[in-house]
Amino acid sequence: KPKLERIASSGIKLISNAGGVNPEACGDALRAVISEAGLDLKVVVITGDDLLNDLDRLEAMNTSEMFSGDAFPPKEKIASANAYIGAFPIAAALAAGADIVVTGRCVDSAVTLGACIHEFGWEAGDLDKLAAGSAVGHLIECGPQATGGNFTDWEQVADSLHEVGYPIAEVWEDGTADIYKPANTGGLVNRGTVAEQLLYEIGDPAAYMLPDVICDFTQIQLEQVAADRVRMTHARGRGVPETYKTSMTWADGWRAGSTFWYVGRRAADKARIFADEAVTRTRRKLKAMDAADFDEVAIDIFGEENFWGNHAAVSDTREVALKVACKHQDARAVGLFLREMTGCALGAPAGMAFFAGARAKPSPVIRLFSVLVDKSALSIKLVDGEGKTDFEPPATTADVLPAEIGAIPEAVSGENLIEVPLETLAWGRSGDKGDKANIGIIARKAEYLPWIAKVLTTDYVADRFSHFMTAPGIDRFYMPGLPALNFLLHNALGGGGIASLRNDPQAKAYAQVLLDTPIAIPQHLLEA
Repeated sequence: KPKLERIASSGIKLISNAGGVNPEACGDALRAVISEAGLDLKVVVITGDDLLNDLDRLEAMNTSEMFSGDAFPPKEKIASANAYIGAFPIAAALAAGADIVVTGRCVDSAVTLGACIHEFGWEAGDLDKLAAGSAVGHLIECGPQATGGNFTDWEQVADSLHEVGYPIAEVWEDGTADIYKPANTGGLVNRGTVAEQLLYEIGDPAAYMLPDVICDFTQIQLEQVAADRVRMTHARGRGVPETYKTSMTWADGWRAGSTFWYVGRRAADKARIFADEAVTRTRRKLKAMDAADFDEVAIDIFGEENFWGNHAAVSDTREVALKVACKHQDARAVGLFLREMTGCALGAPAGMAFFAGARAKPSPVIRLFSVLVDKSALSIKLVDGEGKTDFEPPATTADVLPAEIGAIPEAVSGENLIEVPLETLAWGRSGDKGDKANIGIIARKAEYLPWIAKVLTTDYVADRFSHFMTAPGIDRFYMPGLPALNFLLHNALGGGGIASLRNDPQAKAYAQVLLDTPIAIPQHLLEA
């Protein structure tokens, strides 16, 4: 509301996926505020992503989840079902004169790509340009994560993060783009910050699937062209998917947890005793009530390198944090567990501390269920306050170009090897996609990559993260343009998101574990 007059006077176009599960209501609210301000701004809402009323048809088309193979959830427990739509409807809304475009569910990068399609007249067959616009959107969609947030070299920005600048993308018609930030703001834009964000939350970089294009990011190059300004080139498009990814959320019971601290000698042992006491007492009461056991219990102790599993280097510490959490189909059982933990505190080993406040409450376990839906099954419309217009998607072909990546260069055996932490040689960032985690490792110099790849095999990474993975499965992808490696860990997040009891259900810290890896490398490469 405070910015409407500036939007009207400057001619700025605003594109947002802020419509959530009710984009038309969002559009109506905007129009009311605009009218109240006496302004003339056209709001166009894009609808058609909501498939909650088509569950029977979705089940008939997809009887199992696209990644896990799980059976279709009970329809009465499904809370939402939305397809991820793309950028061409956004471009159509702009072409229809929209000053403000509001979407429901769409891929995050589409709000940027839609603007590029409108501005440059890109068409559905301009695959490389569509991939470039998508890459730009991916780079800026998480705000300051491209300008120093969540950055490996955090020391370089530590004193300015309180005023970090958000990224700006300047895009040319050929798809070349510069990423920078406003002058006199905090943070940093360099090859590392931008490369880390490029690898954030992606799977196969040669087949990054979006509604409008199958992106190949493996050849992307980043060049520092000025202070706090990085140029991106060489994105490639391989084809256009015939389907939309559609995600449903459904309720699968209840969960809750609490955090305590233990202080003193053998702090971790005391924490375990307390956690076991609370779980045992609750299970005994559940059994007496003829109630089912927990679906899952998670006990995590932080302070003894929980994230390193069997490779932890700390065997004892004088203070730890304890997190105890559970899942159950009945909220009352979860509530009982929370009460028992509080009661057990009086009969627990010495040294417990906690931050006083209200006791935790049971909350729903919301699971994600994803399927592919043929594009023809959606009816996308543009709603402008006066009526609805059908969106006609552009014609495309099913042809997909091959990926041309090449082999990872081998490390040539050398003398005078020196062992350094991976962080000395690379930047790293990790993220999530459902129950999968990705870890992107970007070589600071191209000549480091062979030595990094020699150590970071799929077997090595599997060993480092075996305590997090409920079933084996790791892929390693090579990106010669940066150069970089991207690891995709399957079944690695305990269900992911708010379905998980993990302390890091979105894999934000996984890269930090891998960056601690010792790498042997010729000393002359470090001195070059």
